[in-house]
Amino acid sequence: MKNIIFVAGLILSLPAIADEAKETKRVCVDVKKDGKEVKDPKTGKTKQSCKEVKQHKKLDGTKVPEKK
Repeated sequence: MKNIIFVAGLILSLPAIADEAKETKRVCVDVKKDGKEVKDPKTGKTKQSCKEVKQHKKLDGTKVPEKK
C-alpha cells in the first residue's frame, strides 16, 4: 500500500520537475512616467521593470505540398 502511495506522489510531482527544466530569460524594460524615464535618486540610473519569461524552442515543420 505504501508503494502505491509513493508511486502516485511521484507521478504527480513529475510535471513540476519538468517545468523547472525549461529555459527562462530575464527581460528588463525601462520604467516611463508621462513619457519620461524615471530615474533612481540615489544612483541616478533609470529604473527598470524586470520579468522572468519562459523561452520556447522553435520546432521545424515540413512544407505543405502545393496542389496541382
